[in-house]
Amino acid sequence: MPTRVRRFRAGLSAALTAAALGALLPPAHAAGADPGAPGGHPEHDGRLQWQLDRLVAQADGPPGAIAVLTRNGRSRVYTAGVGDVATGRRPDPDDHMRIASIAKAFSGAVALRLVDEGLLSLDDTIGERLPGLPADWHAVTLRQLLQHTSGLPDYSADPEFLRILQADPRHLFDPRTLLDFVADEPLLFRPGTLYEYSNSDNIAVALMTEAVTGRRYEDLLRDLAYRPLGLHRTSLPLGHRLPRPYLHGYDVTPPAGPEDVSEALGASGVWASGGIVSTPRELGAFIRAYGGPGLLSEKTRKEQLAFRPGDSSEPAGPGTNAAGLAIYQYTTRCGVLYGHTGNFPGYTQLAATTPDGTRSLTFSINTQTSKGNKPALLARLRTVQEDFACALLKDR
Repeated sequence: MPTRVRRFRAGLSAALTAAALGALLPPAHAAGADPGAPGGHPEHDGRLQWQLDRLVAQADGPPGAIAVLTRNGRSRVYTAGVGDVATGRRPDPDDHMRIASIAKAFSGAVALRLVDEGLLSLDDTIGERLPGLPADWHAVTLRQLLQHTSGLPDYSADPEFLRILQADPRHLFDPRTLLDFVADEPLLFRPGTLYEYSNSDNIAVALMTEAVTGRRYEDLLRDLAYRPLGLHRTSLPLGHRLPRPYLHGYDVTPPAGPEDVSEALGASGVWASGGIVSTPRELGAFIRAYGGPGLLSEKTRKEQLAFRPGDSSEPAGPGTNAAGLAIYQYTTRCGVLYGHTGNFPGYTQLAATTPDGTRSLTFSINTQTSKGNKPALLARLRTVQEDFACALLKDR
């Protein structure tokens, strides 16, 4: 087995648990005008570009980065480094990429739209909607699942699940049976009393949406999220292939050069919790609608935005974090944003919007970082993200 493959598999367990999943690069690139913005974009901010270049220049930093700031339909696109080490092609706002745990916001969108339609209630329990799951879990509500206060044990940290992935990173799981890995485990705490980020929560959310509609979760995503928002390049694949073109994701472990892990891992093992593929442009459109007033009724949105102070997304977003229902509040030194983050082998993501849904920031780097994986890089990343957030919030 090649050394690079051994290194990837050796680090897979730690990477998935944390996510719950330089010198070889050409000089950093400054982005041109976003072709999708009418008349180009406002003046490029040299300080932001410098910050992005510095992030990519770190020894353990990403080969590339792309940030898209959208204000009232006009976008500025900043890139540094490369989206593909082999060709030197820079990141592009229409590149497909793994959005990791931002997929949880999509499961929130589907569930909350079904709440608006009266097919689900935030007080519906696992026992009512998914009676085949363990009896110890039956009192857990949809609200607690969406806010990670359920106490469900995290299947993605289960030793048997990780053993299968280490042996075959592209293993094709039946996503509707992922919770079987922890079906013999009790709740970690009494539901509603504590916060514990868990990939199991959003698997259960997706199963609830299927139970009340009799339809596949993938079809619900299409009809309740993709189509209403005009998302044509967003999908939930089960295999390891990415649509072309795509932002390549890398394992960066100096002194070795970047290892391309874009398609090293299948998506069936994360499904509704982290398997969605989208683009920076479409991710911005989604978060403006989901975090703004454009997707949900006022009543449901009020429930969505009932935040628990101090509870962070994974990885933490910029500023001070607070947890809502499949969405987070990021209170920066310049103001408040709503959004979600995610990390997966090869990718770290942020999507955030102003509360009125008129402005958004997506920030993508093509290596993984979290509090358990390169914490120093994460600290630097959050600093840069906050600077971009301040640029987005300027003049408000």
